[in-house]
Amino acid sequence: VQLQASGGGLVQPGGSLRLSCAASGRTFSSGTVSWFRQAPGKEREFVAGIRWSGGNTSYTNSKKGRFTTSRDAAKNTVYLQMNSLEPEDTAVYYCAATPVRMVLSALPTQSSYDYWGQGTQVTVSS
Repeated sequence: VQLQASGGGLVQPGGSLRLSCAASGRTFSSGTVSWFRQAPGKEREFVAGIRWSGGNTSYTNSKKGRFTTSRDAAKNTVYLQMNSLEPEDTAVYYCAATPVRMVLSALPTQSSYDYWGQGTQVTVSS
């Protein structure tokens, strides 16, 4: 399985970006896909996740309302819509996936994921 993250770039504060995570090699009919990010000098942290079956989502508290994750089964792709971006959102964003339908409370557990994308850089700056 390969995950291809894309959609990053340079955006001004207050702007928006939509990241995509396209999976190839298999479809996640019952699995879980999440987004993590790693800012310079900081540890990688959970941002948002979605269970493929049912579309249930989970977000880290600070991202609720600004970030939205969704999936397109036909395209085998998960999205992360990011609005009202702040300089503090600058980081490399990674998508991760597992064929397991995880309990929502466990989505931030990085060791639970079997597959990781290569990351896409998001820079928020004026």
